[in-house]
Amino acid sequence: MTGKKLAALLALPLFLGGCVSTAEYAKKDAGFTAVSARTSAATSKQTIWVQNQQQAQATSAQVKSLLARKKSLDVETAVQIALLNNKGLQAAYAELGDSAADAWQSTMLLNPTVSVGFSGIGTAELEAFRTIEGAITTNILALLTKKRDIEIADTRFRQAQLTAAVRTLQVAADTRRAWINSVAAWENVGQLQQAQAAADAASELAEKLGETGAMTKGSQAREHVFVAELAGETAKARLTARLAKEELTRLMGLWGSDAEFQVPNSLPPLPKAIAKRDAIEAEALRDRIDLQVARLELEATARSYGLTEATRYVTDLEILTGFESEREVEEDGKKKWETTAAGELEFAIPIFDTGKARMRKAEVAYMRAANQLAEKAVNVRSEARSAYEAYRSNYDIARHYRNNVVPLRSKVEEESLLTYNGMITNTFELLTDTRDKINSILLSVSAKRDFWLADANLAPAVYGGGSSTAPAETEVASSSESSGGGH
Repeated sequence: MTGKKLAALLALPLFLGGCVSTAEYAKKDAGFTAVSARTSAATSKQTIWVQNQQQAQATSAQVKSLLARKKSLDVETAVQIALLNNKGLQAAYAELGDSAADAWQSTMLLNPTVSVGFSGIGTAELEAFRTIEGAITTNILALLTKKRDIEIADTRFRQAQLTAAVRTLQVAADTRRAWINSVAAWENVGQLQQAQAAADAASELAEKLGETGAMTKGSQAREHVFVAELAGETAKARLTARLAKEELTRLMGLWGSDAEFQVPNSLPPLPKAIAKRDAIEAEALRDRIDLQVARLELEATARSYGLTEATRYVTDLEILTGFESEREVEEDGKKKWETTAAGELEFAIPIFDTGKARMRKAEVAYMRAANQLAEKAVNVRSEARSAYEAYRSNYDIARHYRNNVVPLRSKVEEESLLTYNGMITNTFELLTDTRDKINSILLSVSAKRDFWLADANLAPAVYGGGSSTAPAETEVASSSESSGGGH
């Protein structure tokens, strides 16, 4: 084999590998532009993939700037900080880069294996005798299935893009819910402090009446135990509040002095009207990113099934080509080269393994992916309906407490105060009415919190990112040193 032919054979894999464009896979932020565009449409927020020290410093400065803008942290700022600073989200983007590298690798052919050997002897009659033996080995099966391998890798890459987008939406939704829970906690603590003040007044009055003999010891004990129980509930609320704020801190990726942020004392008021989402099921089926991930999973499985079928009988096919020996001999005073070329085809004979087991496994994997996609579609429609039903119903419940229950309790308290001033109602009836009003306000705060949580769950129901339903009677509180400041 001549030197030109050998060079051409060595260059063959390089030439074939260059036929496929690798520009997108080779980018340092491969696929992230699509992820950012997809998620910004759903969250109206910016996200960034930090890949060097300069980007890390710029992101840190941006986070500090967002924290310094306002005295108390609003929900939109909290979500933006989380999308910039959440380290788990950065890890998800790194997985996207890993998938891009795999897709890039799939466009390259396997390197050929070259082996060369030398041997030689010398005699008086033959001045020199040298032998050069060599071989070049390449996997023909890899060449035959290259296009399908690239298609599978590309499908996995697109799937990784959507998975990163889902993770981004999940961080945004979790942060929004954590902020709502934390702020609702502060509002609950403020109401508990008011109830504590009323209970302390009743307990002190009971003690004074007991000293004069106007109140029995049993009645005094009832007032004292109410104060003690309320103090325990308030302490429990403060502990729950600290934990709620820590959850928000974790999602935003803050530590050190940055974690000393404050949140408002109360949730925003209810909107004047709720949003109409008559076609929310269709929106979810069209826009849910996790459903699109499941579709790509089915596509990738189908392509893998086709590859398994194509390689069912031949699992390892290699071609061995090159030169076996080259000799330099001398006859009649002249040097002469003699070359012997050889080729060899090597493959496994399917005597024992006919590939049926691998085909069966591929069929089962395809059916599993198909059923998972069907289940996901059913769940997406149901989750969309449930999210909107919770949104609409919790709005009606919160508005009922705001417009009916709390005003009626306030009216009862006002009338009780008038009769007390007229010496008709005694002190303990007045304090009882005041405590009842505080309890109604606490229920109203919980109802308002449940509405805003349901509102936060609408976007994940349509775009993906997970949902969370808060129990109607779950009490979320936050620590408070005073009811008038941020926390």
